[in-house]
Amino acid sequence: MAVIALEELKMPPGSRLLGLDLGEKTIGLALSDTLISIATPMQTLKRGKFAADAAQLDIIISAQGVGGLVVGLPLNMDGSDGPSAQSARAFGRNWAARSPLPVVMQDERLSSHEAESRLSVRERDWRKRKARLDAAAAAVILQDYLDAERPAGPSDFDALSYRCAD
Repeated sequence: MAVIALEELKMPPGSRLLGLDLGEKTIGLALSDTLISIATPMQTLKRGKFAADAAQLDIIISAQGVGGLVVGLPLNMDGSDGPSAQSARAFGRNWAARSPLPVVMQDERLSSHEAESRLSVRERDWRKRKARLDAAAAAVILQDYLDAERPAGPSDFDALSYRCAD
């Protein structure tokens, strides 16, 4: 699966990425910061027909200054497409046909599991945890994309700490 690099998205400066975790009944949303480095869980939308989902997303995109979407691609553990991955790809194709915003598909294997393990430590009440799980999974998906796109090598913090040690 080819993932589009951040530079290829051609987003306006200061815009954000919106991460989506597409479930059968809900869509989890996460938003990046304007530096495109940190993903934060945002909210969960009730899922309906594509046109209704897209209308809800358009409102959020406009309000938050979103310049691109990162959609979770739920591949099987062996990397093959199942029904959920086919549905996510269809969502991406439908979005691309109606909007100029770029769409990136990001492998989301085990993202829900990771999100749930993070929430289980913080949130003891199952109902509250379930309500936030999809948004947390979207944040994991988006953060995985952001981390994969971060340049290799020492971070600015690492360079600063080396200079201070001299």
